[in-house]
Amino acid sequence: MHKLNSEIICYLMGVLLLFNGGFMLLSSFVSILTKDGQTLPLSLASLLTLLVGIILMLISRNHQKQLNKRDGYLVVSLGWLLMTISGMLPYLFTGVFQDVSSAFFETMSGYTTTGSSVLADIEVVPKGVLFWRSTTHWIGGMGIIVLAIAILPLLGIGGMQLFTAEAPGPSSDKLHPRITDTAKRLWFIYVGFTLVETVLLWFAGMSLFDAINHAMSTVSTGGFSTKNTSVAFWNNQPLIQYIITFFMFVAGMNFVLSYFALTGQIKKIFKDEEFRFFSRMIFFSVLIVAVVLYTTVDLSASTSFNHPQVLGEVESAIRHALFQIVAVVTTTGFVTADFTAWTPVLTVLFFALMFMGGSAGSTSGGIKGVRHYLMIKSGFLEFNRALHPNAVLQIRYNKAVVQDNVIQNIYGFFILYMLSFIIGTLGFSVLGLDFVSSIGVAASSLGNVGPALGDFGPAFSFNGLSMAGKWWASFLMLLGRLELFTVLILFTPFFWKRI
Repeated sequence: MHKLNSEIICYLMGVLLLFNGGFMLLSSFVSILTKDGQTLPLSLASLLTLLVGIILMLISRNHQKQLNKRDGYLVVSLGWLLMTISGMLPYLFTGVFQDVSSAFFETMSGYTTTGSSVLADIEVVPKGVLFWRSTTHWIGGMGIIVLAIAILPLLGIGGMQLFTAEAPGPSSDKLHPRITDTAKRLWFIYVGFTLVETVLLWFAGMSLFDAINHAMSTVSTGGFSTKNTSVAFWNNQPLIQYIITFFMFVAGMNFVLSYFALTGQIKKIFKDEEFRFFSRMIFFSVLIVAVVLYTTVDLSASTSFNHPQVLGEVESAIRHALFQIVAVVTTTGFVTADFTAWTPVLTVLFFALMFMGGSAGSTSGGIKGVRHYLMIKSGFLEFNRALHPNAVLQIRYNKAVVQDNVIQNIYGFFILYMLSFIIGTLGFSVLGLDFVSSIGVAASSLGNVGPALGDFGPAFSFNGLSMAGKWWASFLMLLGRLELFTVLILFTPFFWKRI
């Protein structure tokens, strides 16, 4: 095995810091426009980040332009940590957070597009900082590493190793045979969706500032809002919630399918087995929730959220069911209601959906739909094999035979995911959380969902977590966002051993 190329790793860390510092500088301009009084601290955070980035690039400018797979995994994990550490500076410099643990949690929640927040009162936070908070979602949505590989050819470096470690899900679909062109196309789609949603939300009644922030949070399937009650603030404006629901669904799809849609290849979308599975899961879940809401829950009465029935009880039940199901399945985490206060049956359903996840190749977290789908197909195949032991039976996905090593990888991932969830739950229990809160926070953090259960449900912030709890949740967020293997492989002895 090749030795680690520390110089190129250092150089790429500098590149990432330049990206981060640049977006921080944009937040300082927002601070100027909104006159929130935080322009100086935001500018200082930006300049410090840019300075460190330039220094790292200068001291490693003579690096060898060769990046192997082991370097790629290390760059991704270290890159996310470095982005989070530097991303804390706007919170700390502006005094929004006084302690590092809270600032780290909020920043990690942003970059991993989890959406859990430790802010007790979001609406008093300066707008420049709120913009930065949403920007961390937007950067992390497609992955800062994918953004970086779009410009690596300019640096004379190939980026396939980085894409392998960062790209979400097991799918290897490409829009173009060259990985750099793929990254560029993904980001053009990503930016385009953000702009379109911003305009639609603005015309639907949001302020321009709120529209920009919610568009960034939606397209990244993040969930940070500018309001204490999240999207429930607009419960009297159904159109806003329907727009957000649509874009949450689109962001939860494989971005390759979005490319097909934009290029007129609509048939390819409906032929995709994961898309059909993803859509059906949402449809039947919405149907169940809407029926239960209409027949057993009084949406007009709530201690935590306001639920005006603008278009009647049926529409209200369908809208809240649709919004919350899509928000949880795509791991966006916006809320229009405290779904844990509806009925115990629905609480269990929403908890189960936290393990679903969006599509592979989307900005969603979670296990991903294609893994669930292939595990189900594999299970039915075993029934068939039991009846016909001599038959040659193979799993097919989109008419192609799925190799055994892919199925083994999926089962390995699922076992590791559930083991991580159990260990995560035990960790929170040791730290003093009750059972419901422990399983809720563990599932939410690992799946990058946002709202949890118990004391950390949709109506509450995560401010009640202890300092150790915030660090433990942050680790689970990173673990889930990078799909386990990228992080856990760094803890194995053979990763560091030269062969």
